[in-house]
Amino acid sequence: MTDVVDSDELLRRIQRARACALEEERAWRTRSEALRPTDPEGAREATVRTLAFESVLRVLDEIVSPGKRAGEH
Repeated sequence: MTDVVDSDELLRRIQRARACALEEERAWRTRSEALRPTDPEGAREATVRTLAFESVLRVLDEIVSPGKRAGEH
């Protein structure tokens, strides 16, 4: 069964998801940098995951603040 939520609750959920994605992005970036000297394949995998979380962050940012990041590339 699905719950019906109001816009404030939806915004809170999106903000929590964004905070989680930001934490994961930072963790994978740190891991990639740490692995680079000893495990190039692991570092590449961590970099791919970093890019995935960056994409999630961009999408969530666009939902919360449409057009804010339009000039960034």
